[in-house]
Amino acid sequence: MKASRGCPRRYRVGSRDSALAIAQTRLFIETIRSAGCTKEDAEFEIIPMKTSGDALPGRPLARSGGKGLFTKELDRALISGEIDFAVHSLKDVPTDIMGGLELAAFSKREDPRDALVLPASPNVGPVGASSLRRRVQLAKIFPDWPLRDIRGNIVTRLEKLDRGEYGALALAAAGLKRLGLEGRLSRIFGTDEMLPASGQGVIAAIAREGERYDFLVGASCEESRLCALAERAFVRALGAGCSAPIAAFAEIDAGGVLTLRGLFFDGKKELSGAERGDKERAEEIGIKLGKRIGTLQNRITDCNFIGNNVR
Repeated sequence: MKASRGCPRRYRVGSRDSALAIAQTRLFIETIRSAGCTKEDAEFEIIPMKTSGDALPGRPLARSGGKGLFTKELDRALISGEIDFAVHSLKDVPTDIMGGLELAAFSKREDPRDALVLPASPNVGPVGASSLRRRVQLAKIFPDWPLRDIRGNIVTRLEKLDRGEYGALALAAAGLKRLGLEGRLSRIFGTDEMLPASGQGVIAAIAREGERYDFLVGASCEESRLCALAERAFVRALGAGCSAPIAAFAEIDAGGVLTLRGLFFDGKKELSGAERGDKERAEEIGIKLGKRIGTLQNRITDCNFIGNNVR
């Protein structure tokens, strides 16, 4: 799409229709403008869309089709030309992206850690967590505290918490901070006690292949891109279509060495490990660690492992 001479260039930006998704999209647009890679008269119009995941708020993600539920409607809008690019939480983007599309930019990573949120009035309800990854790790931290699945956007989950349906919630610290809800953070788990989801804390832009706008490249954080490559390669090596509890977190030190830690629960035991190497070998590092853990596991036997008290 070309703008008429003398008219501002308008970009249509796809976003999930939730308070957090729109807040993140606005933050990403601010990053683009701050990078100075667009003309001053460039305009960005946010196009909110309901996704399949938003339409199934009461069903566990593992039984509803996985992460693609939050991206496929926007993917289709991109392919059809309804929007120019889409903005997502990277952790919601499947490792196998729809054909004809590509990850075009990555924000600087916000706090990647998970956090515990307590209700306004303390109660003895279960801990709510939306992912198997969180629930199986919480079961080790709080072995005597019952765990239960929870769905809905952050505001909806907090409302359920404060109504007394849950005794606590496990949420991504980044989402609470981006919504200005830092005051709800009761405890932030170190990555040594709860390993984050691949891409957690990173906002990503998806565009059509061959239409990667220069301003997206200019606004992208190279460290986030390399860490994402490693983390997503690890998940892919273990089976991208599986909704098993998989965690991955990469960091790059001052010397350019990337350290990737990965974790997988096969339904019976925890399989974990780490791999280090030059940051330019990010994807190779992720594949290597994934294959090593996959060899220990032999094969993924139960993608829907829940455990005795993780309900």
